[in-house]
Amino acid sequence: MPKLPIILISPSVEKKADEFGDLSVSLSETYQRALVTAGGLPLALPALPTRELIAEAARHCDGVLLTGGDDVDPRLYGKEPPRRLRAKVKVTPDGGARDWRELVLIDEVFRQHKPLLAICRGHQILNVALGGTLWADIASQKSGTINHRRTDRRSEIVHEVLLTQGSLLAKILAGHRLGVNSTHHQAVARVARPLKVVAVSSDGIVEGLELKPAEAGMLPFLVSVQFHPERLADRHAEHQAIFKAFTRACVRNGKHD
Repeated sequence: MPKLPIILISPSVEKKADEFGDLSVSLSETYQRALVTAGGLPLALPALPTRELIAEAARHCDGVLLTGGDDVDPRLYGKEPPRRLRAKVKVTPDGGARDWRELVLIDEVFRQHKPLLAICRGHQILNVALGGTLWADIASQKSGTINHRRTDRRSEIVHEVLLTQGSLLAKILAGHRLGVNSTHHQAVARVARPLKVVAVSSDGIVEGLELKPAEAGMLPFLVSVQFHPERLADRHAEHQAIFKAFTRACVRNGKHD
């Protein structure tokens, strides 16, 4: 049996009553199922690593997946948000430790040249890590947008995105339009310099990012999406195709049989 590529997942952190209110790692099985179906072996990053442990975990994996979750702290890409936005922003319950872990992990991904798939919050913090900014709350800061926070239909297609012709994402999906789910209220504002937009919704929200052609050599694979393909992959082959392409890149990176 061929050796499965190891895919390091950065999980959410939450307080759970059955653990005496302690902070606990939280990872939806939908990510794991999509990766296993694609031929990968998912493993979660510990919630309390040091920079050295993050670097070591990255060395032992063949690719990295950044997942969804609570908001990225606006202070990472600007200053303290105005009072009208503060109540709308829900940062991680660990006092920003997840933000720090993922910024370090992204740095290691680029330093160690690992394939990267970033989803929802992961898409946002990747942009921040590379120098971009976010809309802290779309409805409050950007007029004329559709409702992107459809948590009532988190596992259903609610709108379309238009894909850039010739982009890696368009090649993976073999098309120029994709129906997606939508459960976010933050979004990419100023795109980080190394990245290019490869998917947008009808109201102009950035739904997909890749490395610019001049920066493509920085990583063997990078796809970043605002939607949640793992929640659609079991019923929509085009969403599972994202995980298949990522896992193939992880196989090539790990030089597995």
